[in-house]
Amino acid sequence: MASVIQTTHRRPPLPRLRARVRDRSPGLGAGLLGGAVAAGLGLGSFAVLVIALWISSPYPDSGPGGALHVAAALWLLAHGAELVRTDTLTGVPAPMGVTPLLLLALPALLVHRAARDATDGGDGGPLVPPRTVWAGVVLGYLSVGGGVVAYAAGGALRPSWAWTAVCVPLVAVVAAGSGVWTAYGCPRAPADQALRALPKGLRRLLVGPGPRARLGASARAAGAGAVVFAGGGALLLGVSLAGHGEIARGAFLRLTEGWSGRFAVLLLCLALLPNAVLWAVAYALGPGFVLGAGHVVEPFSSAPAPLLPPFPLLAAVPDAGPGTSLNLASTAIPVAAGLTMGWFVAGAAVRGGREVRGGGPPVRAWSWRRTMGGAGLACGLCAAGLGVFAELAGGPLGGAALASFGPVGWQVGTAALAWTLTVAVPTAAVRRAWRCRGGRLTVEEAGTRWRIGRPRKDAAGIPVAAPPAQAAPLPLPEGHDAELEAYDVLPLDPQPSDPLSWQDDEAARQARWAALAQGATKPPAPAESDTPAEAQEPAVQEPAAPDAGAPDAAAPDAATAMTEEATDANDPRAVRPTERPTEPPTEQPTGSPTRPSSGPPAQSPAPSEPPRSDE
Repeated sequence: MASVIQTTHRRPPLPRLRARVRDRSPGLGAGLLGGAVAAGLGLGSFAVLVIALWISSPYPDSGPGGALHVAAALWLLAHGAELVRTDTLTGVPAPMGVTPLLLLALPALLVHRAARDATDGGDGGPLVPPRTVWAGVVLGYLSVGGGVVAYAAGGALRPSWAWTAVCVPLVAVVAAGSGVWTAYGCPRAPADQALRALPKGLRRLLVGPGPRARLGASARAAGAGAVVFAGGGALLLGVSLAGHGEIARGAFLRLTEGWSGRFAVLLLCLALLPNAVLWAVAYALGPGFVLGAGHVVEPFSSAPAPLLPPFPLLAAVPDAGPGTSLNLASTAIPVAAGLTMGWFVAGAAVRGGREVRGGGPPVRAWSWRRTMGGAGLACGLCAAGLGVFAELAGGPLGGAALASFGPVGWQVGTAALAWTLTVAVPTAAVRRAWRCRGGRLTVEEAGTRWRIGRPRKDAAGIPVAAPPAQAAPLPLPEGHDAELEAYDVLPLDPQPSDPLSWQDDEAARQARWAALAQGATKPPAPAESDTPAEAQEPAVQEPAAPDAGAPDAAAPDAATAMTEEATDANDPRAVRPTERPTEPPTEQPTGSPTRPSSGPPAQSPAPSEPPRSDE
């Protein structure tokens, strides 16, 4: 061993950056992958649809590259980005900013599901940190979106860089945040942190004390009002389309002749259907919508642009001229929405579930100021939502007369707030008073009545605790006899405090061992009869077997064993002794008396009692 090489054990080389990312940021890779997959699925859906329409079209204007550019532009338009059309007749680029709201639901849903699935690891372990997942999904989505923007910039429909830089990240951020929030069970901590930044008075107005927060009740009421607005707008749109059915049918047939083109127009009408509903809601609220620069359509008057493109949904626009009674009847939609919001707020304000009449049970309720504030908050939330979506539902469709197309967001929001406040606040106050009639907000507990307000204080200024509440007696069923005694399930017998076992009871132990000893002892042979020998009949001796040698001493024992077995079989209580192996006969020493075999069998000694245990 002239030379010895010293070696050391080293870990296999791993990239330190990857190890740190894996150890310190669990779920970041899953979030990046989920965001990229969500963007790819949305883009692939638009690409498949556009390629299918391009293949089925009898007169395609471009090759597959142009179709893919159109698909990328539609994907960006679905996020709210504005597009610019360059191949116009005048050569002047024309903007196109009307976002089909139904297309907006696809990318939002994909990002939401990607963030929710990335938060839940799926292996039953803890949830991934929310900031890590949110950042991963957003970065993965925007990485694919950046490539799509660069690719769409070389097509006929080019994205507007300013709108794209704002709308695409905004959709990804909001949808990913909602997905993470849903995966964590919709906690209230983010909303509470946002409310802490508000002034104290405004925060108290929004939340307020009590088991039912005012913000949650107002949000539910605002959602109910939005549903009424959407339903009323859809009804108004359907009635108008039915009244202008011939015009809509003619526009649908005049746009294209092939079935593939008509199918594309039908898909476009479906994608723009939510936009048309919002246009109808804006019309019912009063501001209406704009069909060209300076041409406003509202319930009191209608002045659409003279030259509108033939489109089936535009056939539902009212005729030019002053409004009639049928046009003014559309104002019933905001009235119904205000009544609904006021009804919901009053239901949340009064807790008790039953109306107070005479001596009926009283209820607990908000004060009238808090009730009216909750109704006003619900109206504000609903108006803000309608204004945002109305702004998304409109936009430019070209230049000159088509530069302004659709409802104006701030006008729709202001009109919705005015209508709903006028109706919802009185409705909430009146219904609260109706449900609280018979007493001023009294509560019956422990046989006494007290008013809701500030806690009572003693002479020293210490608040007095309320008396403990007692459970009210259950109502008796019909046909109940008062003389009968009420009964319930009988209780089980109580367990003895110190149960005795047979080991501790001396009498039980002695009886048990006596029974075991008696069962182990063979029964004695029958006693000899007192009849004289002369009167007994002589026993008949059977001839011995040919190979008889020594007398068979085991025959009496075998007979006795058969008798015992028969007795034990008939008596179930008999204790059967364990069988012992037959020992070979031993030779008797010379000179010792031999015991006769005809005598009774020897009794086995009784088993000795084991030593008593103190356990």
